[in-house]
Amino acid sequence: MRTTTIDVTSFATPLDPLVVEKKLRALPGVRSAAANFASASATITYDETQTSVRALRQAVRDCGFHCRGEVVPRHICVPDEDTAPPGHPRGPASRHEHRHGHVHHEAHPPGAKTAAADAHSGHDDMGHGPGADMKAMARDMRNRFLVALAFTVPLFFFAPMGMDFMTMEPPFGLPLKPTLFILATGAVLYPGWPFFVAAVRALRRGTLNMAVLVLLSVGTGYLFSVGATFFYDAPQFFEASAMLMVFILLGHWLEMRARAGASDAMRRLMDLAPPTARVRRNGTELDIPTSEVLVGDEVIVRPGGKIPVDGVIEEGRSDVDESMLTGESLPVAKDVGDSVVGGAINGSGAFRYRATKVGSETALAQIVKLVLEAQNSKAPAQLLADRASQWLVLAAIVVGLLTFAVWFWLIGSSLLFALTLTITVFVIACPDALGLATPMAVMVGTGLGAGNGILIKNAAALEDTVKLDVIIFDKTGTLTMGAPKVMQIVPASGIDETTLLTKAIAIEQGSEHHIAKAVRERAAGLPVATATDFESFGGKGLKATVDGRVLLSGNRILMGEHGVDLGELALESERLQGAGRTVVHFAEDGRLIGLIAVADTVRPTARETIQRLQELGVKVAMMTGDNYGTARRIADELGIDIVLAEVLPGDKAAKVKALQEEGNKVGMVGDGVNDAPALTQADVGFAIGAGTDVAIESADVVLMRSDPADVVKAVALSRATLRKMHQNLWWAVGYNLIAFPVAAGVFYPFTLSPEIAALSMSGSTVIVAVNALMLKRTRLDRPHRPSGLGHKPPSPAHAPAPV
Repeated sequence: MRTTTIDVTSFATPLDPLVVEKKLRALPGVRSAAANFASASATITYDETQTSVRALRQAVRDCGFHCRGEVVPRHICVPDEDTAPPGHPRGPASRHEHRHGHVHHEAHPPGAKTAAADAHSGHDDMGHGPGADMKAMARDMRNRFLVALAFTVPLFFFAPMGMDFMTMEPPFGLPLKPTLFILATGAVLYPGWPFFVAAVRALRRGTLNMAVLVLLSVGTGYLFSVGATFFYDAPQFFEASAMLMVFILLGHWLEMRARAGASDAMRRLMDLAPPTARVRRNGTELDIPTSEVLVGDEVIVRPGGKIPVDGVIEEGRSDVDESMLTGESLPVAKDVGDSVVGGAINGSGAFRYRATKVGSETALAQIVKLVLEAQNSKAPAQLLADRASQWLVLAAIVVGLLTFAVWFWLIGSSLLFALTLTITVFVIACPDALGLATPMAVMVGTGLGAGNGILIKNAAALEDTVKLDVIIFDKTGTLTMGAPKVMQIVPASGIDETTLLTKAIAIEQGSEHHIAKAVRERAAGLPVATATDFESFGGKGLKATVDGRVLLSGNRILMGEHGVDLGELALESERLQGAGRTVVHFAEDGRLIGLIAVADTVRPTARETIQRLQELGVKVAMMTGDNYGTARRIADELGIDIVLAEVLPGDKAAKVKALQEEGNKVGMVGDGVNDAPALTQADVGFAIGAGTDVAIESADVVLMRSDPADVVKAVALSRATLRKMHQNLWWAVGYNLIAFPVAAGVFYPFTLSPEIAALSMSGSTVIVAVNALMLKRTRLDRPHRPSGLGHKPPSPAHAPAPV
């Protein structure tokens, strides 16, 4: 299965995405599809052996919408484009199919010419990608509003809706009714065309949306007036239909302007990559489009320039601003051997680096992919709101028809009055506010999170984060720096320190465990013997044969299981563990030969992070493989509520489950491969961005910086976003509950005109959009300066105390 996000432009109403979703879900191999009006895109999970991006694009076009291809950051796949067409060699689909061996045979095999043609096939689309598309639609809606207004103004003076003192005669002796017909046609047909098309499109796909109500309200008045003009004698209200269209367009224009601001953060991410890159090929420096940089190219970055693609520095050094990618406000020092990411801004230095990831595989492209998928995902509340919106349209139609029947046949009012109230009911219902209540808040919230280095993978994670009772931190790499040092070496009688270190480095040489790295660092320069017959005991230690002798390296449990007596060093082992050290025991042929005590340093923000979570009503747990005494000491120092000590890597998920069985909603923060099952088991998994790909893949929230303080920010962001979602939903529901009886004339003689109803309907949606935009003012304060992604460890003079 593969997940992709494609652009879908020319949405007219917030419920249009339901049409696309229904069509896409009907395709073979499509497991899920979620489209978003505000992001102008759709995220689809599909089986690449049964369908392709080309088929997905065609399905969108069959619905009557525009689609150019997969959404990617601007410039990285196609010059000056933020989509990659199907078949493009740098597009996400092509790279995925190449990597996994899935090849789709097309009628026209994809090549450079075909890809280029596809890249420009969407030039008739409105705008380019998130944000820009909404702004283009806002401009189009403004232009239609101005056209409608230009025709409506003279129409109003020729038929001033009962205000006879304002009446003017048509010029040049033109007949009144045909003149009104021509002006009304100009005010309704072209300006309202997107709504009429959207309504027909929705009805053909079996869905109901706001456009259906616009078609019914404006269309009823217009067609009735056409009949009164040419076929039968009855009052006409061309002016009412035209005025109604003016107010509908005005409201939608203001609404789209407000919604365009929701994608500002996404727009900034999309535009991070520079249009060109300077590379050295065959000894010559060339300026080429970023989309043409190849893996292995030698890329040159000048002072103040943007880094085009990911790579590793081979020459030079500089400070690099990665704030837009990680949320880290301070420049990060980069030297030879360090990684750099595309989209970051170089400081005052210059350097040369080797490109390792290009096109859709860059870190920037992956971040954009995650954020778009999150914005297009639907929270549980949104799924309910989508269904409610459909029923609301149906309710408006039923209530409108009942209103006409009661006022015209039962009460005996005039046809004009009954029809006016019916149109008012049609137009005042606002399914758009209900349909936008959640996605607008999710879009602004996820964009705000991305700007602060917090990538939320789906909308459900936002809701679940608010409900957390306990958050578990894996100690190493999250609460601590994850770079322990050897603090003390205690050889047994008859063994010197050098001998102990020599044997220790022999058994630890092939391990990637952080303790093994600390031992190797301390033993640097010593001869390394060859070890054979390696055997690992998960979370306990290692066993190997060195020079014909069996060596053991690990904790007290491992020593006990192999019958090793700690003897004279038992008390020393307990003392070191009581002091908060992690103690590694070494034995040779069943005899203890010494201890090596290792300690890590607490992250500067760990203590305040825990305090702030507790202030938010969340308990904090620490999970570690250390013995209980060591873990308890660290927990007391940091103020941690729950200590889970001596936990083997394979038991982490079970510990999470145990807390869940006590009735807790549990979050898990981790960074290693062995954290992945626990991250999956947790109600919400938080992966530290500097951790492994497996951990990041298993998590619901990715923290781009290795800073536990971002967990607090993620919780605060989730609470603020959910609060806006609830406010919007309550407003949307409350508005419609009040609007129907008022529009139906229940409070007669107080009634509303269709024009005021149209303004109320659009105003309701504008309020939802503006309220969601208020999320941008949420401050996700940082308690301390963080040690962001790529920062060097603090110098010994300023390092926190070891634990």
